[in-house]
Amino acid sequence: MTLRDIFAVNLRRYRYLQGFSQEELAHRAGIDRTYISALERRVYAASIDVIERLANELSVDPKELLSRQKNTSKK
Repeated sequence: MTLRDIFAVNLRRYRYLQGFSQEELAHRAGIDRTYISALERRVYAASIDVIERLANELSVDPKELLSRQKNTSKK
């Protein structure tokens, strides 16, 4: 899994956890909704500044958007 893949998965996950639509997150972060969609679909790579803005709106540390999630399910 590439860093872009990890970011896309985490962005969508944290957005859902906050209960934000792509449109609401985009508005809060001052980013176009279609850009949020493109980030989640791995079309674009986010800049450090965008990662920071999104993390702030999602109330997470920016590193959380770039960190591989540990598998918490039991086998």
